[in-house]
Amino acid sequence: MPARIEVACLDITLARVDAIVNAANEGLQLGAGVAGAIRRRGGQSIQEECDRIGSCAIGEAVVTGAGNLPARWVIHAVGPRWQGGEQGEETALASAVLAALSRAEEIGARSEGWSVDRMASVDRTILRVAAYELLVGRETPVGAAIDEAVRAAKELSTEDSGRFVNGVLGKIARASAGGPPGERE
Repeated sequence: MPARIEVACLDITLARVDAIVNAANEGLQLGAGVAGAIRRRGGQSIQEECDRIGSCAIGEAVVTGAGNLPARWVIHAVGPRWQGGEQGEETALASAVLAALSRAEEIGARSEGWSVDRMASVDRTILRVAAYELLVGRETPVGAAIDEAVRAAKELSTEDSGRFVNGVLGKIARASAGGPPGERE
């Protein structure tokens, strides 16, 4: 069964989903920005749980309860600080995203009937291989890698899967093109 993906523009601290993802720091301190909003709306219990965990390495993710948030869990994924793109930031970011997806799968996170295990395995595999090629391998030109992945998704899965794979890989390609995320979109 093909996965159904929805994109929404909303305050994630109000999302009625199983899990939300927080772009965390290694010390798991919920300071400002989205992390601060999660702490303020979710309550001190989330920070207390982070303090008990202690830390999380770059490229990894941990799970806490969601306190007073409508979500059940908060997945804290630790990405790299941008240092010009020559310090392995792309690989670390890809690792953090995959770690967050793995934690979601481990806790059985589902929202509106969707879960990672319901995404067609061929789509997951195509995304993982193509993302690795875009972020780490870099042996294939970006456009060719995306075209190949989209073609495979359409042939092996569905037309919708092809569009989804194209959208995800396009974002990854733009993100890996340089500069911090806010300056690339």
